[in-house]
Amino acid sequence: MSTILKHPITGPSAWTAKDYISDDSYIHHLTAQDLADIKAGLELLNNHGKAFPHFNKQDFPLQHLAVKLVQLADDLENGRGFFLLRGLPLEQFTPEQHYAIYFGIGLHLGIPVAQNPRGDILGAVENVGDPNDKQTRVYETNLFLPYHTDPSDVFGLLSLRKAKQGGLSSLVSSAAIYNRILSQYPEYLGLFYNTYYYAHLGKQRPTLSPLFSYHKGKLSCRYLRQYIELGHEMMDHPLSQVERQALDIFDETMLREDMRVDMMLEPGDMQFANNYLVLHSRNSFEDHEHADQRRKLLRLWLKMPNARELAPEFPGRNGFPLKF
Repeated sequence: MSTILKHPITGPSAWTAKDYISDDSYIHHLTAQDLADIKAGLELLNNHGKAFPHFNKQDFPLQHLAVKLVQLADDLENGRGFFLLRGLPLEQFTPEQHYAIYFGIGLHLGIPVAQNPRGDILGAVENVGDPNDKQTRVYETNLFLPYHTDPSDVFGLLSLRKAKQGGLSSLVSSAAIYNRILSQYPEYLGLFYNTYYYAHLGKQRPTLSPLFSYHKGKLSCRYLRQYIELGHEMMDHPLSQVERQALDIFDETMLREDMRVDMMLEPGDMQFANNYLVLHSRNSFEDHEHADQRRKLLRLWLKMPNARELAPEFPGRNGFPLKF
């Protein structure tokens, strides 16, 4: 069972903005050898008549790059919790190959999982929805995307095109949020270990989960306020005043400028982060007029072989179950 952690978290996962003012060690540039591995993997797929998503890790070996990805997977779980791969020359590959490359890299980190009941493994993140329609997901608009965690061990984004202006990606350490709350609002700490109703797309009934869980030496976080409020509304179980105060404190702490690391995802950048350690967001943006120039990213959710063990009251979710 989870216990309440009563001392600050130390180590690489408890970072704040000042830790990366002059430190870009989270950026890993693809080398000529890495690109040669990718091209060799594509050639092997072509020779065997295979394409996305109908291949496995052995079909796309990656050689030297695969060794780096094993090390980066360890950093996702036991280090800072995020990294950026930079330098994929998109212009050298077809759109179909973009999907195969990103899926293939994901296979060397973990197991790609479905992102919706249709079974989509790579989701397109682009400005195609009506912001006035309540059924539209925020990531389908150009509006500010609130900080949140996704229902998978790890999320990834491959940037294909940037917006005309804005669209900055932003990350916040859940361990750093915890440390601030512990230091400044310790009387509220227990409320974050209480279970809340979370609404889930594809499920009729919300499920219970705490915001924070400390189990076997690791702190995990799950948060998206919109889905908590919706879950309690669906269950006709209004949040109490003190619970709303606790969520306000979480939001205020999370949104402080000195907490976040911002990065512009350039075309060819691949960002990965551990959903239990990092919350992610994106600011609003102005898009290009022509559809083929508008901001577009590919999203990947991964179930990780080295993922932490979760407490019983903090159930793990890795995408949507597929129906055959």
